[in-house]
Amino acid sequence: MKKLITSTVAVLSATVIAGMNAFAAGEYNARDLKELSRAILGETEIMAEHDVDGDGRVDVFDMIAMRKTFLSTGEFSEQTVNVSGNVKYIGRSIYNTESNITWLVQSGSAIEFTVTGKSAEITINGDGFIENEEKYRPRYAVIVDDEIILDELLGVSKKTVELFSGSESRTATVKVIHLSEANNGAIGVSSIKVNSDAPVPVIPTADKDLQIEFIGDSITCAYGVEGKDQYEGFMTSTENFMKSYAYLTAKQLDADYSAVCYSGHGIISGYSQNGDRETESLVPDYYDYVGKIGSYKVAWDFERNEKDVIVINLGTNDDTYVSKDIETRGPEFAEEYVKFLNQIHEKNPSAYIICTLGTMGCTEEYPYIEQAVETFRKESGYDRIMCYQSATHTQSDGMGSDWHPSEKTQQNSAYVLADKICQALGMESDQIGIDVASDAEYSMKKDDNAMVSDYFSDWDKSYHITTVTGGNTNQSVQAVISGIGLKQNGKYRFSFQIETADGTEIPFCIRNSETGEIIFEDVFEGTGAKSAYEAEFTDKEISSDAEIVFSIGGKDNSRVSIYELKLVKTA
Repeated sequence: MKKLITSTVAVLSATVIAGMNAFAAGEYNARDLKELSRAILGETEIMAEHDVDGDGRVDVFDMIAMRKTFLSTGEFSEQTVNVSGNVKYIGRSIYNTESNITWLVQSGSAIEFTVTGKSAEITINGDGFIENEEKYRPRYAVIVDDEIILDELLGVSKKTVELFSGSESRTATVKVIHLSEANNGAIGVSSIKVNSDAPVPVIPTADKDLQIEFIGDSITCAYGVEGKDQYEGFMTSTENFMKSYAYLTAKQLDADYSAVCYSGHGIISGYSQNGDRETESLVPDYYDYVGKIGSYKVAWDFERNEKDVIVINLGTNDDTYVSKDIETRGPEFAEEYVKFLNQIHEKNPSAYIICTLGTMGCTEEYPYIEQAVETFRKESGYDRIMCYQSATHTQSDGMGSDWHPSEKTQQNSAYVLADKICQALGMESDQIGIDVASDAEYSMKKDDNAMVSDYFSDWDKSYHITTVTGGNTNQSVQAVISGIGLKQNGKYRFSFQIETADGTEIPFCIRNSETGEIIFEDVFEGTGAKSAYEAEFTDKEISSDAEIVFSIGGKDNSRVSIYELKLVKTA
């Protein structure tokens, strides 16, 4: 997160102030404003020219003084502003000094700024990939005040996009974002033309407090997320990084992000059709660069782009090689994974590292990631690292192109990752989209006169209770699911399936495990087959330790099976 300083005021000596240059005379631009902001926050060194108001201090009043010079002149005129230095950069991009074009290279790479005027337009540029077959051309979007005004595949070398126009001046927030992946070209942005009365009409948006980098393959690229089904092949027209778990995680946490992701790539092997190792598609070989292709293979400046969290979601393509001889190749994969962790840690020495795998299966490889994380932790002495196994996508959540994750799966993955990041950094998680009962404990309570056996299946997390004698009342035998944390005023969707005899009534409730106070209750009636139940409720108590109780006693020779129990926080 942003570097903090103990004081928001920095005092300059008289001798230094005497040497102030013309920077402080009132000729400021958006870059000056950003540099002053970084200096006040302690991110960069305090310089004499930062004392805008000349009081011998560098503080928020200098920001106010500088901003005053940006106020309206009262006269509108056409101004052309170069993108470089006047916008906020998101993700990995590269500026070409000869053409004055900033190339948004990686998935999700973007520029963002506010612009003030009666009208504004931006120049978009294409690279050699615009000559591709249409469905493989680079895809991008232009967003004005959170509304997508353009989403297209770029097929020309240069074009102008109108952002807005009218008779009255307005201030709008604009984002231009690369939606497809680096393998298929970049999106260029060069100049912003605005009819404005502001001396500085284009200003970068503020940096977020949390900075996250996502390293991955096609899953992170959101390959096929808009595909019609799993039988459709690859097209950039169905890639949309704004529907990737990475973008959605950053959005949920109000974070800035950067992505390094290439379809078909891995750590020890890229995607292999015959099981042989494919060494031309390894992310570690290109991690240190802005991009992989041609002029985009330029060293990335890690010092100017510090991250708080690095998320690694790799191994799916490696599995096409590793799984063919897991006993031999699994340890090889773990060894290369450790090397990559060292590479990442060297470039990002203070970042928390989170490793995951499993969205498209390949779970036999996950123990080797656990092994690699533990080896790295011991060898480096760096403990700010964790791993978790992502839930494998299901047919019920839909499939994207070539069996890739659907939009629903990507969103579910984002919910889980956002919660993991909060846990890692000690932040309060809103738990939106999280099944708070996923790690609950299942147990049975019974009266002395009841004879019951129970069994919990780790394979599908189902719970089975067989009753010989059920006691006197339905509360004589209870299935209890405990260890569930609820938040005050949290809205939850409660769902499960039960298989039991037709007509059997099973009262159930969600209650505070300490006070016994009922939070939600209802009655389920069996149908003789597996039947589903779903309801929503709000926990109005202070955050509580809750438990779910199914009362299944009072009946002899019965069987109750509970499947797919979920308690998902929706708001």
